[in-house]
Amino acid sequence: MTGLSFLVLMLTGMPIAFVLIGATLVFVFLADRAAILSAIPQIAFGSVENFDLLAIPLFVLLGEIMNESGLTKRIIIAVRVWLTRVPHNLVIVNLISNLALAAIMGSATAQMAVMSRVVVPEMERDGYDRGYAAGLTASAGLLGPIIPPSMIFIIFGVIAQVSIADMFTAGIMPGMVLFVLILGLALFQAGRNRDPGHKGAPLPQGSKWRATVPGLATMAIPLVIVGGISFGIFTPTESAAVAIIVALLFGGVVFRELPWRSLPRIIDRTVTNSAGVLFLIMAAKIFGWVLTYNQIPQAAAAFIVSLTDDPIIFMLLIVAALTVVGMFLDGIAALIILTPILLPVATGQYGIDPIQFGVVMALTLVLGLLTPPVGTGLYIAAALSNVSILRLSKLVAPYIVATFLVILLVVFLPWMVRPF
Repeated sequence: MTGLSFLVLMLTGMPIAFVLIGATLVFVFLADRAAILSAIPQIAFGSVENFDLLAIPLFVLLGEIMNESGLTKRIIIAVRVWLTRVPHNLVIVNLISNLALAAIMGSATAQMAVMSRVVVPEMERDGYDRGYAAGLTASAGLLGPIIPPSMIFIIFGVIAQVSIADMFTAGIMPGMVLFVLILGLALFQAGRNRDPGHKGAPLPQGSKWRATVPGLATMAIPLVIVGGISFGIFTPTESAAVAIIVALLFGGVVFRELPWRSLPRIIDRTVTNSAGVLFLIMAAKIFGWVLTYNQIPQAAAAFIVSLTDDPIIFMLLIVAALTVVGMFLDGIAALIILTPILLPVATGQYGIDPIQFGVVMALTLVLGLLTPPVGTGLYIAAALSNVSILRLSKLVAPYIVATFLVILLVVFLPWMVRPF
């Protein structure tokens, strides 16, 4: 009954958070269990009463400040001036800049939007096919949810009650492997997607170091985040707060490109985006409680265990199932809904490390950003780059295959995600 109402409401196009609450209310009233309503406020409040969740609005605010102050463009310029003599240097600049932004923003959709606006026009001016540039930029956005800090890792850590710092460090090696695979594919395709007679886009003028120093200063922000967490100086939440202070100092005081009058607008966007995520977490917690009340997780666990007793086969089945789920459901929503169901089975029945399982879940669900019919990242890149969805879907396919390869590596080589 609960599952059917969930599917019906989702097909109406209702936002997923309201679908979850609606399905919960349908169950309460059709099952004549109105007494359950008295527990819902307590569950809702408890679901967001967690200090670690404070990292979400802080990292969203950090990304907004970086965009508004133009600090992201400084990274791109700093990388490019040192690669002017390297063939297809803008392809490499695109990937390195995405890697740097992934260590700052923590949001794949925000990263794809920024890079689609900044790098795709630059690559087109340099003679590259616009579709190729858009496909590469959208695919490089997959690094955002893997390279720390990662919003999806924060949410998994809170739900699974595992160390967020361990989740962050676990994402570094898979993220770097994915970076190398995407770079290799991009360089392999670059020659046939660039006009050989093109003279190239104008290069940054002046001393290389003059262009590099601001970019290096900007890179202090991810170093604060990753270094502070790795050496135990900050918690992930504290590192986000310190990084915001550093970004404000560079953007507003050192480079003076952050208009202080824009802060209310930045905070407004941060509150709006963060509230949406936190409301979704609350709605999913309520829905998950109803599922548990109906013993659906126990039934799902029994069904999965009946299929196989091999941990590797179990993981591969989960990857296949999550790939399909990610095509129709937002990755964060799917993570919130499915983690309480699947994680106890993975750890209890198969002895799988929760960190490894979390990385596999995140990597697989992140693919939904580039797969129709939902494909949020795909639509953002297509709209900002003026490339059709159909064409862009074909262009990102090789990068999706590369991501599947990284997922398989994490499944078969769990040491890749062990904390340092």
